[in-house]
Amino acid sequence: MSSTLGIIRVLTHPDQHFIEEHGRLIYQAYGLNSVSRCIPDQPRGIFDDASEALAVPKIIALGQQLQSQCDVLFLSCAADPGLAELRKAVNIPVVSAGSAAASIAAMLQRPVAVMGIGAEAPRPFKHYLGESVIYARPEGITNTTDLLTSQGRQSALACADQLYRQGIEVIAFSCTGFSTIGLADAINQQLGQIAIDAVQSAGLFASQLGR
Repeated sequence: MSSTLGIIRVLTHPDQHFIEEHGRLIYQAYGLNSVSRCIPDQPRGIFDDASEALAVPKIIALGQQLQSQCDVLFLSCAADPGLAELRKAVNIPVVSAGSAAASIAAMLQRPVAVMGIGAEAPRPFKHYLGESVIYARPEGITNTTDLLTSQGRQSALACADQLYRQGIEVIAFSCTGFSTIGLADAINQQLGQIAIDAVQSAGLFASQLGR
């Protein structure tokens, strides 16, 4: 019997096809079936302390709803909002985008930078990669929805290119919106460089836990 991954999206969106995008990415990479739901009333997602505080109770409630139909939960946000609380509130394993990507980046032991949409690297990245880890935010990007435009994608790619030119060998994404726009593939194909995608990283761990 195949396992099912319950995906918690922290960006409220009316289009179920959009909500299921991270599930499709994980299925393509690992063949893991999923059920995707988004928390309510957060159309700009999580982008600062206030929006995170609003989201955590909703994340826990959604996780509790999903656990009856899933074998593993995936908190699809690179800040790992409410991760410890969620793990206490459910009785199935939980993986999260931030700690998954950061731990893989740490294992590579190469010159690394974090790229995201907030003012600084989220907590899980500082935990695994050090408080002084290099961090960059693409110009003009302040929340996930900014990435969904052609200008946002160009800005993200330009930011990555600048980091590599500074001697960085690996970029860890601290926003799952980069997964939605396929930025890791664009970096590999257009720049010939390595980027660690947060959704793909979590999918790797989930595919093992699901067995």
